[in-house]
Amino acid sequence: MKIHNFSAGPSILPQDVLKKASEAVLNFNNEGLSLLEISHRSKSFVDVMENARNLALELLGLEGKGYKALFLQGGASMQFVMVALNLLEKRAGYLNTGTWSNNAIKEASIYDDIYEIASSKEANYNYIPKGYTIPEDYDYFHCTSNNTIFGTQMKAFPDSPIPMVCDMSSDIFSRVTDFSKFDLIYAGAQKNMGPAGATLVIVKEDILGKVSRKIPSIMDYKVHISNGSMFNTPPVFSVYVCMLTMEWLKKLGGVKAIEEVNEMKARVLYSEIDLNPLFKGYAVKEDRSNMNATFTLVNDNLKETFETMLKDAGISGLAGHRSVGGYRASMYNALSLDSVKALVEVMSELETKA
Repeated sequence: MKIHNFSAGPSILPQDVLKKASEAVLNFNNEGLSLLEISHRSKSFVDVMENARNLALELLGLEGKGYKALFLQGGASMQFVMVALNLLEKRAGYLNTGTWSNNAIKEASIYDDIYEIASSKEANYNYIPKGYTIPEDYDYFHCTSNNTIFGTQMKAFPDSPIPMVCDMSSDIFSRVTDFSKFDLIYAGAQKNMGPAGATLVIVKEDILGKVSRKIPSIMDYKVHISNGSMFNTPPVFSVYVCMLTMEWLKKLGGVKAIEEVNEMKARVLYSEIDLNPLFKGYAVKEDRSNMNATFTLVNDNLKETFETMLKDAGISGLAGHRSVGGYRASMYNALSLDSVKALVEVMSELETKA
C-alpha cells in the first residue's frame, strides 16, 4: 500500500532523491566508500557543499547579489541565538506569529532589548498581524514566514527600513517572492529541503561585523563564510540530500513551477475543509498556509471512525500539534497532488457515513 506522508517534519522527500541517497550510502560516486564514511575534506564532498550552496542562491534568485549560503547545524533553534549574537547591538523588533517566533524572542532577549512589533498570541496565533510599523532605529526586524503548528503563512512581506531576518524553515523553496528583501534567511532542512541535521543560512555579507560584542567562533557567520561552511565537520549526509532535493527542484522548473503545484494542493484541500460540514479550518482564511493545513472535526464522536479510515487509506502523519489539536496536513514540495486527493476522498466519504 502507498503511504501518504503528511508529517510536519522530518517530512516527505522525493522518491528519486531517496533512491540516489540510498545508493550513495552504499557507494558514493563509485569510490567504493559510503557517503557516511568519506572525509568531509575530500574533493568529492567539498564539491557537494559548493554545489549545494550555489543551488540555494540560484533557486532563490540571489546569485551575484552579495549573499552567502551556509549549511550549519543546530536547527532553527540555534539560529535564534546566532542571529542575536551577530546582529543585535541595542534593540530589535520581532513579529510574534507562533511558537517558533515566540521562542526566537525568548532566546534573543538574553542579549539585549527585544520588542514585539505585533503579535497574534491573543487569538492563539490563528492569524498574521498586519498594519504594524517597523522602527527605523532598531538593529533588525525578524519574522517567521510560515507557522507549522498553527497553519498560518505570511502572504506578503513588509518593506523594512532596517535589515530583515526571516525564519523560512517550513516554506523555503515553496513559493516565489523577492528574496532580496531579506538580509538573512534561515531554514531547518527537515521540513522542505532534506533530512534533519542541516540548517540553511543565507546572509547578506554587508550586515555582518557591526556588533561590538565578541562572538564565539562557532557562532560567528563571518567565520563560517570564510571557511566555506567547513569550520567544523558539517552534517555530510544531510547536506548531500539537500543538494539532491534542490537538483530535483531545479529539474522540475524551480520555485515558480513548484509554487503552482503547491497552490493547487492547497486549493483542493481547503475546498474540502470549507465545503464539508464535518470539518472546520483553524487559521483565518486570508492567512492560511499552503504548507500546513490545520483543521478540526466539528463532531468529536466521529474521531475514531475518521482515524480508522485514514489508516485504511494509508494516510500518515496527520495528527495536529497539541497547541491546536485536531489535524494538520503538511503539504511540502515533495508531497504529490494524488496524496492530497486521497485525503480529500476520505474526508468526503466520512460525510456520507455521518
